[in-house]
Amino acid sequence: MIRSMTGFGSSEQKIKPFGKIRIEIRSINHKFLETVIHSPECFLSLEDKVKKEIESQIKRGRVTCVLALSGAHTAGVFIDKILLKKYISMVHGVKKEFQIQDNISINTLINLPGVLSLQEEKSSKINSWPIIKVLLKRALDALMEMRSKEGKALFVYLRNRSEAIKVSTGFIAKRFEKAAKDKISAIKTNEERAAFLKDADISEELERLNFHIGNFISRLLKTGPVGKELDFITQEMQREANTMAAKTFDSEISSKAVEIKSQIEKLREQVQNIE
Repeated sequence: MIRSMTGFGSSEQKIKPFGKIRIEIRSINHKFLETVIHSPECFLSLEDKVKKEIESQIKRGRVTCVLALSGAHTAGVFIDKILLKKYISMVHGVKKEFQIQDNISINTLINLPGVLSLQEEKSSKINSWPIIKVLLKRALDALMEMRSKEGKALFVYLRNRSEAIKVSTGFIAKRFEKAAKDKISAIKTNEERAAFLKDADISEELERLNFHIGNFISRLLKTGPVGKELDFITQEMQREANTMAAKTFDSEISSKAVEIKSQIEKLREQVQNIE
């Protein structure tokens, strides 16, 4: 069954020493697969693993995964005193050499490169991947459930639209047969009749359009990512519908052809949501 590219899933849990860990995963439409991870510094080393877990289940769409921490202090302020002493010594040396009287402020000192930094606490360096993996799976399961649910709704919509187009092509086929006979009977020469049929015959367009409709419906029943295939098929359907509309000489066929083109356009819009 087809799946939508749109979805959301989340999971959270309080775990020592981290506090509360929350994972949110969102996915939206995209031509290809693009995965973006946002995480605190203490989890940066896990981003590749998180990305692999996500991409093992999702094949298309723009996916954003956010790992958030709250209620815990995972980093502390660190002042490199040895480096600071070297800076002060060098500054005093320069002041003495060039006879500079200005005093150096503490704000200037702590903003010198490498003096002030954040340092992770030892507790944040434990193996956190097993914890993250469990929470990530819960969030991913919720996301995939939503994508599947929307996929089912899309399947019903697209199948019904496809069937409606098929009914319309059936109407056009019958109407063309009658309208062509009436038109030919009013033409006097065989040469003119042959020229008319060459320009106005839409039998091939109808045949190819019906083939594409059948192919479209069969692809809807496949598992896995089929969005690109469906988009290509709808482009072919639109091409045949355009040719048919351009060749028609009958107002009823013309009206029905415009209706078919509108239905195909609606198919194309919704196909953009499919993985």
